[in-house]
Amino acid sequence: MSDFSITTQREDVAAYRFHDVHPHARFGTASDRYAAWLGQIYPEDQYAGRIKARKRKLGQETFEERTLPIESVQDYFDHFGVLELDFTFYRPLHNPDGTPSNNLFVLQQYADYAPDAAVFLLKVPQQFFARKLRRSQGGQVSYEDNPDFLDIEAYVAQFHEPAVEVLGERLAGFLFEQEYQRRSESPDAMDNVAELDAFFSALPRDVQPHLELRSEHLLAPPYFDWLADRGLGFVFSHWTWLPPLRKQWRLCGERFTAANGQVVARLLTPLHTKYADAYAAAYPFDKPVPAIAETQQARNMVLDVTALIYQAEAHNALLNVIANNRAWGNSPALVQAISYRVLEEEEKRG
Repeated sequence: MSDFSITTQREDVAAYRFHDVHPHARFGTASDRYAAWLGQIYPEDQYAGRIKARKRKLGQETFEERTLPIESVQDYFDHFGVLELDFTFYRPLHNPDGTPSNNLFVLQQYADYAPDAAVFLLKVPQQFFARKLRRSQGGQVSYEDNPDFLDIEAYVAQFHEPAVEVLGERLAGFLFEQEYQRRSESPDAMDNVAELDAFFSALPRDVQPHLELRSEHLLAPPYFDWLADRGLGFVFSHWTWLPPLRKQWRLCGERFTAANGQVVARLLTPLHTKYADAYAAAYPFDKPVPAIAETQQARNMVLDVTALIYQAEAHNALLNVIANNRAWGNSPALVQAISYRVLEEEEKRG
């Protein structure tokens, strides 16, 4: 890469434009529409009077979340190459009786406002991939067995088919995220693979599946061999109770497993930090938070993602890097830090 293009790229990155940082990397965020990103991703004055606010309680603290209208997705894709939508994690697109849920209308709005070249990753409803579901009643939290776990017929009818119908070729992958499980409460690695295989062998393959298991003891050689045999993607996830990304690369046998050559890396929370604590530390998501972003593990995260980009280059793969506010304080600034690091490496390599 020439000095001229490096300089141009640095100017783009300084303006939070991340489309051409590296040909084997595509950058995006986990969710969008944050009013805290006004002046970074979204024009300061374009959405005046149309910002919605809601209260959210986590633990003993209450936060105000301010969001922009869905049409802001047009501005989002001026800066990023991919968007992970996670509202579908909480409810399918169709109800059991076949009627559309509100999530279907929200997804249709995204499809209507997004550019034709937009790329989406969509989270699969937890209803179909969680072994247990979290319930809260009267301040008491419990975890109940999920009766719809790995129900392939319900999954296809209530989520897969309507998602494909709405997004079509703009849908780059489905993210199957499974909750953390204690070793004593989950199957062993071989039984887990056998159980999952019954579902994924029957899964329609018109959209690439990517799996994120949040229990390290299940990340064993039989699991990775099975992913590779089935062409299922392994999600590299920087998350509370998972090992660092560099260890995940070793565990997976230093290979990418998705049949379509795409990879997903999700940068979600600092390691060993619970969701509520990470949220409170990062709030209001408008800038990097030194207590998060200036730690050794944050620096390692940036280095590890950069290394994964060059592994993607070596394997002729495409790495989708998805940043979350909680991992840095501000998602655009995290992508910016990674992009600068990649450009430094490009300059060294000439």
